[in-house]
Amino acid sequence: MTDPVQNQSPPFAGYNLASHDRQLCSIRALYGLENTPDGSFFQYGKRCGAAESLALGRLANENKPQLKTHDPYGRRLDQVEFHPSYHALMRRSFDVGLHCASVEAMDPAAGHVHLERACLFYMMTQVEAGHLCPITMTNAAGFSLADSETLGAEWLPRIKSRKYDQRFLPVNAKQGVTIGMGMTEKQGGTDLRRVITTAEITSEDYYLLNGHKWFFSAPMCDAFLVLARRPAGPTCFLVPRLLETGEVNNLNLMRLKNKLGNHSNASSEVEFVDAAGWLLGEEGKGIQRILKMVTPTRIDCALASAALMRASLMRAVHHTRYRSVFGQHLIEQPLMQRVLADMALDVAAATALAMRLAYALQLCNEDESEAAFLRIMTPAAKYWICKVAGAVTGEAMECLGGNGYVEDFDQARIYRESPVNAIWEGSGNVMALDVLRVLNKNPDVFESFCNLLKAALGPSGEVSIDVLKSAAESAQQDPGNARILTEQLAITGAAAALKQSVPAEISDAFMETRLAGQWRSTYGMLEQRYNAKDIIDWLYPPL
Repeated sequence: MTDPVQNQSPPFAGYNLASHDRQLCSIRALYGLENTPDGSFFQYGKRCGAAESLALGRLANENKPQLKTHDPYGRRLDQVEFHPSYHALMRRSFDVGLHCASVEAMDPAAGHVHLERACLFYMMTQVEAGHLCPITMTNAAGFSLADSETLGAEWLPRIKSRKYDQRFLPVNAKQGVTIGMGMTEKQGGTDLRRVITTAEITSEDYYLLNGHKWFFSAPMCDAFLVLARRPAGPTCFLVPRLLETGEVNNLNLMRLKNKLGNHSNASSEVEFVDAAGWLLGEEGKGIQRILKMVTPTRIDCALASAALMRASLMRAVHHTRYRSVFGQHLIEQPLMQRVLADMALDVAAATALAMRLAYALQLCNEDESEAAFLRIMTPAAKYWICKVAGAVTGEAMECLGGNGYVEDFDQARIYRESPVNAIWEGSGNVMALDVLRVLNKNPDVFESFCNLLKAALGPSGEVSIDVLKSAAESAQQDPGNARILTEQLAITGAAAALKQSVPAEISDAFMETRLAGQWRSTYGMLEQRYNAKDIIDWLYPPL
């Protein structure tokens, strides 16, 4: 029987997200990571691109977490129930250590753990991004716990376990743990110095917390790093979800946030009523302690946004290769080719830059130039990559037409997910001010950073470095120019990273249109001299 449905693309599935991604394979080869066809990286890519995995992502978002504040008898329960698909995704992320690279990297023989994790995280984000919130926080918590003798010795081995354990039990009865954060309050927002949650000491290192948090993501984590006020100032505490006795700690979940996207992940409002917590670090040094989590979290924001862009564009390219209009496949239409290729340049540049950050994270403790790169480029990369994600996912939706706008397909979910990383761990202005703060405090760091970029760009990049230095001087004189500097930093760094991971025709096209191009606000304006079809086919080869 003839199929009555004609001129529709087949379901999007069956792509190996590792072997199909030439740029990702090129980045891995550049940094000496394994690329053998039968290796774990390719096996994971195949699993991530399978229809069954993509279905888990869909189900986890269609079946939102449910808050149970009380048990049937009226006792406080404060438990969040998740669909089995969410737990299946968490197990897959735990299996490959996405939550524990921070701890595994403490072994001198561990190799490029952060970069390997970044590649796997990038692929898993293309399956489903929401469940990666507790994964990111748990990994980042390892950095904050690393130099704590007591709590580190107790919790780092728990983080290192690759056994995902969803049971609502005390940590001493579990095979693996997740750790969340509690920072943001109603009156404070980004300004953590305005925290009003209090902590009263009851015995050595043991405190009772009272107050609230306005955003408390992944409330079913086993413990949380929480800021509370002490006489010396904001202080960091480790607050368990359940006490070792089995009692529920007094973290009263008030409601779950009704979010635009990120539906698989629960975000809540919480009130602390004599909630037990343990001091982490020195009193009054809580913000400094939390800042240890900031860089890895921001890198994950950049990685996730780059991955969302690739997921969107893969679906757009897939659709246009099968859909015919006016006697030709959409992808053969010159205008469509240029739109797709133009977007592909930004996606490739974002991917290269995010992976470059992961590489710098690996080396920053041993190499001062890499540390300088990380300090300046992390906020700049997060600024640009997370902002351009909205433009790319929106344009990709338009390429899909009406199918992209309905919830039966993945694109609507990806589009709704795209704004969150620009907000999480600091919005655009916070990133720009962070860049300016580094420059003002450490002018030598900026010079080292520029030298690193100049070496990567080669002779053609000298003008770009001069532009950067002029932008830095302008922003220091007028902080209102900080966004101009931040974006210029990001696209220059992206160009340098891209040059190492793709053919010259692709990196040159990015540099000439972004670093030296005229101002524009939409995609599809590549000149004819750039071979749009070749760009698409190299970055997004046919299935």
